Formats: sequence, C-alpha cells, structure tokens
Amino acid sequence: MKVAVVTDDGVMISEHFGQALEYAVYTVEVGRVVSREMRTKAGQREFVTESGGDTRREHEFGRGRGSGFGEGAGRRHGRMIAVISDCDVVLAGGMGAGMRRNLAELGIKPILTDIKDIDTAITQFLNNTLTDHPELAS
Repeated sequence: MKVAVVTDDGVMISEHFGQALEYAVYTVEVGRVVSREMRTKAGQREFVTESGGDTRREHEFGRGRGSGFGEGAGRRHGRMIAVISDCDVVLAGGMGAGMRRNLAELGIKPILTDIKDIDTAITQFLNNTLTDHPELAS
C-alpha cells in the first residue's frame, strides 16, 4: 500500500491540497513503513501562470457540491493526481469537494486530518486511529 501526504516541507501536512508543493509518499507493508520518497506536485502556482493569474473559476462552488467543480477543475485535478496514481490513500489538511470526489473516483481514498505533523499522522494511520474530518473539505 502507498500513502501520499500533501506537504510543503516534508515535515508538516499542508492545509490546502491545491497549494501544496509536494507529496511525501510512504510505502507500507505489513503495517509498517518500508520506504519514503518525495514527489513534486503540480499545483495552483503553475495554473495561475497558465491562466494569466485567474483561477477563480476552478474554485467556484457547484450548486451545493462545494468547491473545485468550476471550469477546467477536472483537468487540473488530473494533473495534480497523476504523480500519485499508484497510491491508495492521500492525507491532507483540507481540499475542495471536487478534488475529494476526483480522488475517490480514481480509487484513492482521501483522508482529511487536523493533525499537522506527518510522522504523527502516519503513525495514527498505521494504528488505524487517524480520524477523517470531512468538514475540512470546502
């Protein structure tokens, strides 16, 4: 199993999936971490440059569904997810409902956590005590 964690520094969990710079990817076997690697993540910095600075449409709310359903969101989400397509789970401090749905559709379980420290969150995940906080989705 592989668990991706959105991060800006490899130590703390990013509070915003789209703005995070990287993924820390953990390979888990028999209930323990056997390896960790860092992967660069596409994100809003690139998308702002591509769109001339206007990504508001991506974060428009879609008729009671939450954010991340605007024009071009699916394409951008796909680019952010591509590098972790081999992962089973992704941990984040928050994300839009559109991203949450896109991850689930690809078989990647999104878990939103209020824990900031990656090591603590991974330990709780391995111990099956990590709480998912869906209210952290926008």
